[in-house]
Amino acid sequence: MGSMILFVLTRIDFWIVAIISYFCGCFNGAVIVSKYILRDDVRTHGSGNAGLTNFYRTFGGPLTLVVILTDVLKAVVAILIAAKIGSGYDPRIMPDFPLDEATVAYFVVLFKYWAGLWCLLGHMFPCMFHFKGGKGILSGGAIAIMIDWRIALVVWGGFLILAVLTRYVSLGSCWAGASFPFATWFVYHNVVITVLGAVIGCLILYMHRGNIKRLLTGTENKFSLHKKKQ
Repeated sequence: MGSMILFVLTRIDFWIVAIISYFCGCFNGAVIVSKYILRDDVRTHGSGNAGLTNFYRTFGGPLTLVVILTDVLKAVVAILIAAKIGSGYDPRIMPDFPLDEATVAYFVVLFKYWAGLWCLLGHMFPCMFHFKGGKGILSGGAIAIMIDWRIALVVWGGFLILAVLTRYVSLGSCWAGASFPFATWFVYHNVVITVLGAVIGCLILYMHRGNIKRLLTGTENKFSLHKKKQ
């Protein structure tokens, strides 16, 4: 594991993917739509979060679809670029790896997780928006779908069940973050990839720390299809 991590950290193509993915993540749909189209930054309303839920609660309307498309497409683009670079990797640069299709497939998955991590970092901490972004659920869900349908089934299935039954979107979001590394291990049984999955999951939980506190104290807001009146 140590040699693999060192390998990742010293390869320029991994950092190229990291930079591309980070700046893809920086295109925060809620901030772009609210600040440059509606001229009313969503981060000055409600929870102050630049995410889909706060945007919908604050503004509602068809522009919510633009936010969804932006946050999904940026994740899709980041993962597709990473997968393309990973699929062209030559396993012979790693002497401990055999030259076979399984190794190439491994590098594709590794690049996807690496890109997913940096895309979420860009979404959560966008440099062009003063490092104040969203919590990563919509983009994270898109990343899960792009990685593997089985992981997406666990993440999205639990999210939807909890969110619908309790009307606490944050509870479903916490499930998504907590379940992601476990689903990763179940599918791939690889330590390095699971570590990346755990970092992604922990980032999502960290961004929901305020929601977790409110859930425990019973003060968390429930989701409604009707936006709040201004």
